[in-house]
Amino acid sequence: MNHQKSEALFAKACRYIPGGVNSPVRAFANVKEIPLFVDHADGAYLYDVDGNAYLDFICSWGPMILGHNHPLLVNGMEEVMRKGISYGLCTPDEEHLAKLICDAYRGMDMVRMVNSGTEATMSAIRVARGYTKRNKIIKFEGCYHGHSDCLLVKSGSGALTFGTPTSPGVPEDMVKHTLVCRYNDLASVKEVMEQYPDDIAAVIIEPVAGNMGVVGANASFLKGLRALCDEYHSVLIFDEVITGFRLAYGGAAQYYGITPDMACFGKIIGAGLPVGAYGGKKEIMSCVSPCGPIYQAGTLSGNPLAMHLGTLLLDYLKTHPHLYTELADKGHYLKTGIEKLLQEKGLPFQVHQCGSLLTLFFTDTAISSYDEVKTCSQDMFTTYFHTLYEEGILLAPSPYEAMFLSDAHTKEQLDYVLDKIALALDKVKRL
Repeated sequence: MNHQKSEALFAKACRYIPGGVNSPVRAFANVKEIPLFVDHADGAYLYDVDGNAYLDFICSWGPMILGHNHPLLVNGMEEVMRKGISYGLCTPDEEHLAKLICDAYRGMDMVRMVNSGTEATMSAIRVARGYTKRNKIIKFEGCYHGHSDCLLVKSGSGALTFGTPTSPGVPEDMVKHTLVCRYNDLASVKEVMEQYPDDIAAVIIEPVAGNMGVVGANASFLKGLRALCDEYHSVLIFDEVITGFRLAYGGAAQYYGITPDMACFGKIIGAGLPVGAYGGKKEIMSCVSPCGPIYQAGTLSGNPLAMHLGTLLLDYLKTHPHLYTELADKGHYLKTGIEKLLQEKGLPFQVHQCGSLLTLFFTDTAISSYDEVKTCSQDMFTTYFHTLYEEGILLAPSPYEAMFLSDAHTKEQLDYVLDKIALALDKVKRL
């Protein structure tokens, strides 16, 4: 494929934007490529500035669950914009969308709109700390909850060791109250709880991790977390920035049948526009200003365009529950097809699928936590990515991200993808 225009744009962007990108995940550096510059998208396809077409399995990192440029969302948008694109004041769609979220999600009585998933998780943790009057939190290695200071942390030598910052610019004092446990290891959490029985404000987790590849929590693990949080009076927070309204209409809480105390959501609730939300039990959310003393604000929170599109999308998803079954069936079809190819070629890799989320792990190690994920081969993934990329199939340029399916993807397109995956695996096998 020709990428001359993307190359020229990237060279210009590097003069004014760090690394030429506004988020590191777009850099394509892991796969030794320049970033892709997009011209437009439609249905299951994305088109770059050079005119190349790609079957898109990034889907804007999740929210394009119906595919790109869906008539439900784009028709009539000009009329909405002519009314105004930002007011900094309340609009009717805010209430409508908040009610949809609360009605959909287990145990959610109230919700506050924000502008990103990072802002949602940061705010939820502040509220949990203010509500419990405690300082420490527990997170899990391999789970990403945005780039707020207290969450940019890697674990020490064990579960009881305080973490260290993963980024310059984050003082050690900012993460000294963050304890890191092993995903799917309830004993590590119990050990921390016993060590600090009156200090743990919250446990925050991606119930299906999407930032170390797709790694689902064991149901028994999540039930154990629920029980430990009840026992030690800590707030259980589900980070559903990726899984909310995508894994199921009621998110991972519905998928697993477990009710957290709080949950966080991301851009899918704005149909892809910059938006986030956090919410939970009334007794917790009533502590948030202006009802209570815990301060959190946002001038552009509840942006009218995001609220309008989010309301349209969630209304649609609510009235079309079969969509989730169909997406899960597509995910299963792709998973079993890849597993058949792996078996035929004698390759011992792992395929994880949860609903419309999918990851192929280039390792023969069974994966349930970040330690196993780290055994994956970057070189194998790079070869795999490049082969598919040149065949017009766009995956996230990292071995540790999800492959997102949409309603726009057809069985014929998935069969085409499987044919090209066979070609890519042949090249991987020759490494």
